[in-house]
Amino acid sequence: MEKERIVFADYLRVLACFLVMLVHASENFYGADTSGLAGSMSMLATEANRFWVAFYDGFIARTCVPLFMVLSAFLLVPMKPGDTMLGFYRRRFLRILPPVACFMLIYCFLPLAWGGMTWEQSLADLKLIPWNFPSMAGHLWFIYPLISLYLIIPVVSPWLEKAGAREELVFLGIFFVSTFLPFIHRFITPEVWGECFWNGFTMLWYCSGYLGYLVLAHYIRFHLDWDRGRRLRVGAICFLAGAAFTGWSFWYKGTPGTLIETPALEWAWEFCTPNVLVATFGMFLMFSAMRRTSVPSCIVSLSRMSFGMYLMHLLYLAPIAKLVIGGDVANPLLPVWVAIPVIAVATFICCAVTTKILSYIPGSKWVIGV
Repeated sequence: MEKERIVFADYLRVLACFLVMLVHASENFYGADTSGLAGSMSMLATEANRFWVAFYDGFIARTCVPLFMVLSAFLLVPMKPGDTMLGFYRRRFLRILPPVACFMLIYCFLPLAWGGMTWEQSLADLKLIPWNFPSMAGHLWFIYPLISLYLIIPVVSPWLEKAGAREELVFLGIFFVSTFLPFIHRFITPEVWGECFWNGFTMLWYCSGYLGYLVLAHYIRFHLDWDRGRRLRVGAICFLAGAAFTGWSFWYKGTPGTLIETPALEWAWEFCTPNVLVATFGMFLMFSAMRRTSVPSCIVSLSRMSFGMYLMHLLYLAPIAKLVIGGDVANPLLPVWVAIPVIAVATFICCAVTTKILSYIPGSKWVIGV
């Protein structure tokens, strides 16, 4: 029923879906190849590209994936009374795995229709599917940590039901320390706290990663009793501080006309870094202060369609980006500050319309999750 919906969650899911598209729209302006996505090497063509990619991708949109993680945990943790591990797995995996498998096949073979790949590459991608995402569907990397989150929820849910606020804060403190690991690896030593060539599991391995966002979601929902004003103030400060550092880090490292390894350029853009964590916390906190008591039907519809929109969006984003850019990222048909959001908005609209049409087909939930 409508009254049972968590109002801000629908708005946040729609926003996070759009932010994913904004991230990938931005990648057209610093990838070193013509794929439209950032590969292993990057190059910024102009100062304008440098600034606006840092702004849209780093400052505005970098929280997209953690927002999905926090939102999923916020809605699913702890498990319902009487629910079992196998029952939970059955519901969650029947929700996501059939559409993902369908779109993996689509990304393996549909590009053949316009010469986007060879049969050899298609068959190679098909063989890869049991182990990883196809080469034309890099965005599907997100599915694997999402599955990991689902796998661990029945394990940690009993603890979260019994844990007090202080205990969860202790865990979150350890998680926060673990978010500095990417910086330690890059600037101090590649092996830390037990890591070596025969052991890839650091001391904080089991307290790091997206599990931290799961516990954060539970803490916000059950233990954070701040009023609306405090949520807005603290949320805004945290988002601006974390997002500003995230955007600055890209701008600082990028030099127009210079080829650079993408991980070096995106040195502070990993989703489990302190700056992205703080920005995500801030954004989520601000949305949780929303006063609305009902959700417009269009937002509910977009929220429900967001998974299918996410799965298909690269099929639209690449050709739309080519039309907007016109073949030269240094001199796109539209100024870069306009081009990036135009690509994202046009992609979002195309995906929404397509997913809505598909939703009327019987059995569409197995393809688009609606």
